[in-house]
Amino acid sequence: MRRLSINRHASNSSEGPVVFVVEGSQEEELVTEAHRHSRGQLFASMQGLLSVGVEDGVWIVPAIHAVWLPPHHLHSGRSHGPFHGWSAYVAEEACHDLPRQPCTIRTSGLLREAVLRASTWPEGEWSEQKRRIVEVILDEIRTLPVEPFGLPLPTDARLQKIAQALIDDPADDRDLGSWAAWAAIGARTLSRRFVAETGFNFTAWRQRARLMRSLEMLAEGMPVQAVAFDLGYSSASAFISLFKRTFGQTPAAYGRDR
Repeated sequence: MRRLSINRHASNSSEGPVVFVVEGSQEEELVTEAHRHSRGQLFASMQGLLSVGVEDGVWIVPAIHAVWLPPHHLHSGRSHGPFHGWSAYVAEEACHDLPRQPCTIRTSGLLREAVLRASTWPEGEWSEQKRRIVEVILDEIRTLPVEPFGLPLPTDARLQKIAQALIDDPADDRDLGSWAAWAAIGARTLSRRFVAETGFNFTAWRQRARLMRSLEMLAEGMPVQAVAFDLGYSSASAFISLFKRTFGQTPAAYGRDR
Protein backbone atom coordinates (compact mmCIF):
# COMPACT_ATOMS: atom_id res chain seq x y z
CA MET A 1 0.00 0.00 0.00
CA ARG A 2 1.40 3.41 -0.97
CA ARG A 3 1.96 6.06 1.67
CA LEU A 4 -0.46 8.97 1.52
CA SER A 5 1.27 12.03 0.06
CA ILE A 6 -0.49 15.35 -0.51
CA ASN A 7 0.92 18.01 -2.86
CA ARG A 8 0.19 21.32 -1.10
CA HIS A 9 1.06 23.35 -4.18
CA ALA A 10 -1.33 21.37 -6.40
CA SER A 11 -4.17 21.79 -3.89
CA ASN A 12 -3.81 25.56 -4.30
CA SER A 13 -3.39 25.63 -8.06
CA SER A 14 -6.05 26.21 -10.70
CA GLU A 15 -3.80 24.53 -13.23
CA GLY A 16 -3.98 20.83 -13.98
CA PRO A 17 -7.03 18.54 -14.07
CA VAL A 18 -10.46 19.57 -12.79
CA VAL A 19 -10.19 16.80 -10.20
CA PHE A 20 -7.12 14.96 -8.95
CA VAL A 21 -7.13 12.24 -6.31
CA VAL A 22 -4.49 10.93 -3.90
CA GLU A 23 -4.88 7.64 -2.04
CA GLY A 24 -2.68 5.88 0.46
CA SER A 25 -2.10 4.81 4.05
CA GLN A 26 0.20 5.14 7.03
CA GLU A 27 0.56 3.14 10.21
CA GLU A 28 0.93 6.12 12.52
CA GLU A 29 -1.79 8.68 13.16
CA LEU A 30 -2.25 11.25 10.41
CA VAL A 31 -2.33 14.83 11.72
CA THR A 32 -2.82 17.96 9.61
CA GLU A 33 -2.72 21.37 11.24
CA ALA A 34 -5.31 24.03 10.44
CA HIS A 35 -4.95 25.23 6.85
CA ARG A 36 -6.98 26.21 3.79
CA HIS A 37 -6.55 25.89 0.02
CA SER A 38 -8.14 27.21 -3.14
CA ARG A 39 -9.42 23.84 -4.37
CA GLY A 40 -12.45 22.15 -2.86
CA GLN A 41 -11.63 18.88 -1.10
CA LEU A 42 -13.54 15.66 -0.59
CA PHE A 43 -11.84 13.09 1.62
CA ALA A 44 -12.68 9.88 3.41
CA SER A 45 -11.14 7.12 5.45
CA MET A 46 -11.42 3.50 4.43
CA GLN A 47 -9.78 2.42 7.69
CA GLY A 48 -10.07 4.27 10.97
CA LEU A 49 -12.08 7.14 12.39
CA LEU A 50 -11.25 10.72 11.47
CA SER A 51 -11.71 13.86 13.50
CA VAL A 52 -12.14 16.97 11.37
CA GLY A 53 -11.84 20.51 12.61
CA VAL A 54 -13.88 23.24 10.92
CA GLU A 55 -14.78 26.73 12.07
CA ASP A 56 -17.67 25.63 14.32
CA GLY A 57 -15.91 22.74 16.09
CA VAL A 58 -14.15 19.40 15.83
CA TRP A 59 -16.14 16.37 14.71
CA ILE A 60 -15.62 12.61 14.64
CA VAL A 61 -16.45 11.15 11.23
CA PRO A 62 -16.85 7.40 10.60
CA ALA A 63 -15.39 5.61 7.60
CA ILE A 64 -18.78 5.42 5.84
CA HIS A 65 -18.86 9.20 5.39
CA ALA A 66 -16.86 11.53 3.17
CA VAL A 67 -16.17 15.12 4.23
CA TRP A 68 -16.68 17.94 1.74
CA LEU A 69 -14.78 21.19 2.23
CA PRO A 70 -15.50 24.05 -0.20
CA PRO A 71 -12.56 26.17 -1.39
CA HIS A 72 -10.83 28.44 1.14
CA HIS A 73 -12.47 26.92 4.26
CA LEU A 74 -10.16 26.60 7.25
CA HIS A 75 -9.88 23.00 8.44
CA SER A 76 -7.68 20.48 10.23
CA GLY A 77 -7.72 16.70 10.47
CA ARG A 78 -6.53 13.74 12.46
CA SER A 79 -6.89 9.99 12.15
CA HIS A 80 -7.38 7.85 15.24
CA GLY A 81 -5.04 4.93 14.74
CA PRO A 82 -3.65 3.64 11.41
CA PHE A 83 -5.06 5.42 8.40
CA HIS A 84 -6.01 4.34 4.89
CA GLY A 85 -7.98 6.78 2.81
CA TRP A 86 -8.25 9.10 -0.16
CA SER A 87 -8.63 12.78 -0.93
CA ALA A 88 -10.06 14.39 -4.07
CA TYR A 89 -9.25 18.01 -4.94
CA VAL A 90 -11.70 19.92 -7.12
CA ALA A 91 -10.72 23.03 -9.10
CA GLU A 92 -12.41 26.14 -7.69
CA GLU A 93 -14.28 26.93 -10.90
CA ALA A 94 -15.93 23.47 -10.77
CA CYS A 95 -17.28 24.03 -7.22
CA HIS A 96 -19.95 26.63 -8.06
CA ASP A 97 -22.86 24.15 -7.80
CA LEU A 98 -21.38 21.95 -5.06
CA PRO A 99 -22.26 22.39 -1.34
CA ARG A 100 -21.33 25.86 -0.09
CA GLN A 101 -20.59 24.82 3.50
CA PRO A 102 -18.46 22.01 4.99
CA CYS A 103 -20.56 18.87 5.36
CA THR A 104 -20.48 15.09 5.32
CA ILE A 105 -22.05 12.86 2.71
CA ARG A 106 -22.74 9.14 2.90
CA THR A 107 -20.16 7.53 0.62
CA SER A 108 -21.68 5.53 -2.23
CA GLY A 109 -20.04 2.56 -3.90
CA LEU A 110 -20.05 4.51 -7.16
CA LEU A 111 -18.23 7.48 -5.63
CA ARG A 112 -15.67 5.28 -3.90
CA GLU A 113 -14.85 3.32 -7.06
CA ALA A 114 -14.65 6.48 -9.17
CA VAL A 115 -12.19 8.25 -6.86
CA LEU A 116 -10.06 5.13 -6.46
CA ARG A 117 -9.88 4.80 -10.26
CA ALA A 118 -8.88 8.47 -10.53
CA SER A 119 -6.16 7.99 -7.93
CA THR A 120 -4.30 5.67 -10.34
CA TRP A 121 -4.06 8.20 -13.19
CA PRO A 122 -0.57 9.41 -14.13
CA GLU A 123 -0.05 13.16 -14.18
CA GLY A 124 -0.44 14.96 -17.47
CA GLU A 125 -2.59 12.42 -19.27
CA TRP A 126 -6.26 13.14 -20.11
CA SER A 127 -8.94 11.38 -22.12
CA GLU A 128 -12.67 11.32 -22.73
CA GLN A 129 -13.00 8.33 -20.39
CA LYS A 130 -11.29 10.23 -17.57
CA ARG A 131 -13.51 13.26 -18.18
CA ARG A 132 -16.59 11.06 -17.74
CA ILE A 133 -15.26 9.62 -14.46
CA VAL A 134 -14.60 13.15 -13.19
CA GLU A 135 -18.20 14.05 -14.05
CA VAL A 136 -19.35 11.05 -12.00
CA ILE A 137 -17.33 12.27 -9.00
CA LEU A 138 -18.74 15.80 -9.28
CA ASP A 139 -22.28 14.52 -9.74
CA GLU A 140 -22.00 12.30 -6.64
CA ILE A 141 -20.78 15.25 -4.56
CA ARG A 142 -23.62 17.33 -5.99
CA THR A 143 -26.46 14.84 -5.41
CA LEU A 144 -25.62 12.51 -2.51
CA PRO A 145 -27.59 13.37 0.65
CA VAL A 146 -25.86 15.79 3.00
CA GLU A 147 -25.74 14.50 6.59
CA PRO A 148 -24.84 16.15 9.89
CA PHE A 149 -21.28 15.78 11.10
CA GLY A 150 -20.94 12.60 13.11
CA LEU A 151 -20.06 13.46 16.70
CA PRO A 152 -18.68 16.68 18.23
CA LEU A 153 -15.49 16.53 20.28
CA PRO A 154 -15.26 18.63 23.45
CA THR A 155 -12.82 21.54 23.55
CA ASP A 156 -11.70 21.30 27.19
CA ALA A 157 -8.31 19.53 27.28
CA ARG A 158 -9.38 17.26 30.16
CA LEU A 159 -12.56 16.23 28.35
CA GLN A 160 -10.58 15.70 25.15
CA LYS A 161 -8.31 13.32 27.05
CA ILE A 162 -11.35 11.26 28.11
CA ALA A 163 -12.88 11.38 24.63
CA GLN A 164 -9.65 10.17 23.01
CA ALA A 165 -9.39 7.29 25.48
CA LEU A 166 -12.95 6.24 24.66
CA ILE A 167 -12.24 6.43 20.92
CA ASP A 168 -9.15 4.25 21.44
CA ASP A 169 -11.07 1.73 23.58
CA PRO A 170 -14.86 2.07 23.17
CA ALA A 171 -15.43 -0.96 25.43
CA ASP A 172 -13.94 0.80 28.48
CA ASP A 173 -16.91 0.86 30.86
CA ARG A 174 -15.57 3.07 33.65
CA ASP A 175 -18.31 5.26 35.10
CA LEU A 176 -18.35 9.04 35.01
CA GLY A 177 -16.82 9.35 38.48
CA SER A 178 -13.88 7.13 37.54
CA TRP A 179 -13.24 9.06 34.34
CA ALA A 180 -13.41 12.34 36.24
CA ALA A 181 -10.80 11.15 38.74
CA TRP A 182 -8.57 9.86 35.91
CA ALA A 183 -8.67 13.22 34.11
CA ALA A 184 -8.35 15.29 37.32
CA ILE A 185 -11.68 17.03 36.92
CA GLY A 186 -14.71 17.14 39.21
CA ALA A 187 -17.53 14.77 38.28
CA ARG A 188 -20.11 17.56 38.27
CA THR A 189 -17.85 19.75 36.13
CA LEU A 190 -17.28 16.89 33.69
CA SER A 191 -21.00 16.23 33.41
CA ARG A 192 -21.89 19.89 32.94
CA ARG A 193 -19.12 20.69 30.44
CA PHE A 194 -19.76 17.60 28.31
CA VAL A 195 -23.29 18.79 27.65
CA ALA A 196 -22.20 22.40 27.10
CA GLU A 197 -19.42 21.51 24.66
CA THR A 198 -20.93 18.59 22.71
CA GLY A 199 -24.69 18.79 23.15
CA PHE A 200 -24.67 15.23 24.58
CA ASN A 201 -24.47 14.06 28.17
CA PHE A 202 -21.48 11.83 28.92
CA THR A 203 -23.39 8.54 28.62
CA ALA A 204 -25.06 9.50 25.34
CA TRP A 205 -21.75 10.70 23.88
CA ARG A 206 -20.01 7.44 24.79
CA GLN A 207 -22.84 5.40 23.26
CA ARG A 208 -22.67 7.42 20.05
CA ALA A 209 -18.88 7.03 19.89
CA ARG A 210 -19.37 3.26 20.14
CA LEU A 211 -21.96 3.38 17.36
CA MET A 212 -19.56 5.34 15.15
CA ARG A 213 -16.98 2.60 15.58
CA SER A 214 -19.60 -0.08 14.94
CA LEU A 215 -20.36 1.40 11.50
CA GLU A 216 -16.75 0.87 10.52
CA MET A 217 -16.62 -2.66 11.95
CA LEU A 218 -19.85 -3.69 10.20
CA ALA A 219 -18.62 -2.22 6.92
CA GLU A 220 -15.55 -4.48 7.26
CA GLY A 221 -17.86 -7.51 7.50
CA MET A 222 -17.57 -8.30 11.22
CA PRO A 223 -20.47 -10.39 12.63
CA VAL A 224 -23.00 -8.40 14.65
CA GLN A 225 -22.40 -10.38 17.84
CA ALA A 226 -18.62 -9.84 17.61
CA VAL A 227 -19.12 -6.11 17.11
CA ALA A 228 -21.45 -5.93 20.13
CA PHE A 229 -19.07 -7.67 22.50
CA ASP A 230 -15.93 -5.93 21.18
CA LEU A 231 -17.60 -2.60 21.91
CA GLY A 232 -18.59 -3.54 25.44
CA TYR A 233 -22.34 -4.11 25.08
CA SER A 234 -23.86 -6.49 27.60
CA SER A 235 -25.60 -8.43 24.84
CA ALA A 236 -26.02 -8.45 21.07
CA SER A 237 -29.71 -7.59 21.52
CA ALA A 238 -28.85 -4.43 23.48
CA PHE A 239 -26.53 -3.33 20.67
CA ILE A 240 -29.09 -4.16 17.97
CA SER A 241 -31.84 -2.23 19.76
CA LEU A 242 -29.72 0.91 20.17
CA PHE A 243 -28.38 0.70 16.61
CA LYS A 244 -31.88 0.41 15.12
CA ARG A 245 -33.19 3.25 17.28
CA THR A 246 -30.34 5.49 16.10
CA PHE A 247 -29.96 4.56 12.42
CA GLY A 248 -33.40 3.21 11.56
CA GLN A 249 -32.24 -0.27 10.53
CA THR A 250 -30.67 -3.30 12.18
CA PRO A 251 -26.88 -3.82 12.10
CA ALA A 252 -27.37 -6.92 9.92
CA ALA A 253 -29.38 -4.92 7.38
CA TYR A 254 -26.75 -2.19 7.42
CA GLY A 255 -23.99 -4.76 6.86
CA ARG A 256 -25.86 -6.22 3.87
CA ASP A 257 -26.34 -2.76 2.39
CA ARG A 258 -22.61 -2.06 2.65
